[in-house]
Amino acid sequence: MPNIASNLARSARLSPDATAIRYGDRRLGYAELDEAARRFAAGLHARGLQPGDRVAVFAKNGPEYVVTMFGTFAAGMVVVPVNAKLSGSELAVILDDSGAALLVHDDAGAGVVQEAATAVPRLRIGAEYDSWMDSLTPLDRPVDVAPEAVAWLFYTSGTTGRPKGAELTHRNLLAMTWLELADVCDYRRDDRALHIAPLSHGSGLYLLGALTRGAENLIYDKPSFDAADVLRLIERERVTVLAFVAPTMIVMLLDADAAAPADTSSLRRAVYGGAPIHLEHARRMVERFGNVFVQIYGQGESPMTITYLNLAHGPADDEMLLSAGFAHPGVEVAVLDEHDRPVPVGETGEICVRGDTVMRGYRNSPEATATTLRGGWLHTGDIGRLDEQGRLTLLDRSKDVIISGGTNIYPREVEDALLAHPDVDEVVVFGEPDALWGESVTAAVVRRPGSAVDEADLVEWCRRRIASFKKPKRVVFCDSLPTNAYGKVLRREIRAHLIEMNA
Repeated sequence: MPNIASNLARSARLSPDATAIRYGDRRLGYAELDEAARRFAAGLHARGLQPGDRVAVFAKNGPEYVVTMFGTFAAGMVVVPVNAKLSGSELAVILDDSGAALLVHDDAGAGVVQEAATAVPRLRIGAEYDSWMDSLTPLDRPVDVAPEAVAWLFYTSGTTGRPKGAELTHRNLLAMTWLELADVCDYRRDDRALHIAPLSHGSGLYLLGALTRGAENLIYDKPSFDAADVLRLIERERVTVLAFVAPTMIVMLLDADAAAPADTSSLRRAVYGGAPIHLEHARRMVERFGNVFVQIYGQGESPMTITYLNLAHGPADDEMLLSAGFAHPGVEVAVLDEHDRPVPVGETGEICVRGDTVMRGYRNSPEATATTLRGGWLHTGDIGRLDEQGRLTLLDRSKDVIISGGTNIYPREVEDALLAHPDVDEVVVFGEPDALWGESVTAAVVRRPGSAVDEADLVEWCRRRIASFKKPKRVVFCDSLPTNAYGKVLRREIRAHLIEMNA
């Protein structure tokens, strides 16, 4: 099985002069990008690094990020993309666990790198990076690798404790890429793909498919997501593919478009995921942008490719919009009970996965690996159900389920009920300690501008739409809900904050 970097080399042979990467006024052609990646690989070898060594990247999106990533692959080494919003102490944990032999960082991250107080050798993007690259002779071709050689070390967010590094092999990334191209986005050479999300996560993974097919890739060059600016960019550049967006970004795009409509008729595909989308938001996005959306469900341990829902296949009813779609060919999905036995069709349990996209294991964590991969299945920690067609509905993370009076309540059901209210813009639901019931349902709500809806209104609204025991006991109104770098609402952070305020 070839090195994942060979896909870029192939595109460089087929379309050497075509634009591979655009970032503001900067442009890299396919031949130029491939040569730069092989030059970076040669530099890693010249520094004495060996195949299998880890190269951490702590930087914002940009052309050097792509060069570093593919250069590391080409050298037969392991890229460790790190969320550029982490603190120094969080970065230090990842550098220590990964055993990184080199840390590549940009000016924006220099202060955090200094705070991490690490002895890891560093390469700073900018003049130092450029002068180092200018002195190197590129490798002739990517290094041969074994299929099970690790290519990408993906660190989980660490919301439940110390982050774990999921070891993704060349086989994993190649399988993910082929499934992306087959089921999610059939990239073409005339596509213009816009990458908004961090390259350390979804956009970086799905960049593999875009470069494999020779598409042009616009890397968003603003410091943070600006929905109105993104809409103008789509209109001006005639963007055909939104490579990866989170549901929160979709809501922001809808609101910005309502204020200042944009011509987005060039879009033929928009990939979204990272968290379930609520029904009202899904309806709005299809009504506004059309059936161009593909939802993907995955996690770092099986990146981007557990199930998919391709709305381009035709109109979807509410039940379909609420689902996570169907398993990819070659990927098995099962719903198991607490004893790892399949549950009957339509009943809830833990979503488990097996196939060529599932990680090799967690670095330095044999016990966590054995637990998570027991019985040959990746245990996702997510709760869901399968219908007779094999369609998956994702309910919640197992740790987010609210147990009130011995009964399980899934936050998403309550969130969907609340979002159906015309005065609710955003919501997150979680459990708070309750002396009588164990936990009670609390909702943090962002009202639509100008709304005066109150707690009693929303509780009554829920009572008429879901079982009474599921309705919120408490509703807290917020100006906004915090999200992480990937657009996921920080449910546990909100819960901890409100519980502390209520103590």
